[in-house]
Amino acid sequence: MHKVLFVCLGNICRSPTAEGVFRAQVAAAGLSEVIGIDSAGTAAWHIGKAPDQRAQAAATRRGYDLTALRGRQVAVADFGEFDYILAMDRSNLADLLAQCPAEQRHKVRLFLSFSSQWQDHEVPDPYYGGADGFDQVLDMVEDAAHGLLSDIRAEIKRRA
Repeated sequence: MHKVLFVCLGNICRSPTAEGVFRAQVAAAGLSEVIGIDSAGTAAWHIGKAPDQRAQAAATRRGYDLTALRGRQVAVADFGEFDYILAMDRSNLADLLAQCPAEQRHKVRLFLSFSSQWQDHEVPDPYYGGADGFDQVLDMVEDAAHGLLSDIRAEIKRRA
């Protein structure tokens, strides 16, 4: 089992969007049995809350369902449990690395490092902007999720 954790600040916009998109791509590839997916926030503000309504609406327009997702905060145990811990921006990356045990640091990186178009960028937080920000997040997440899935598929082949 390969386990992926997507992380943003509050776990109501970017990381649940990434979780929903990646779940759909993994299901379409027939790999749901071998790839586990979750999302979390570095802050505790939205624990137990559903994703932002604007994130849900943007995702729904593209065929993704985020309604079952609920916010949670990153836990120290996550660093041992997950194989990929993917931050949406450099601030969250720094927060993750600050609490990550040294032997697990290799798992933590920027999500867009898997993107074919935005490798040196961050996924911007759309929370205080308009609806177009949520669409931009989806564009970036879809591309990076495709790259991540390719990376995991290659790892599965190597281990086979």
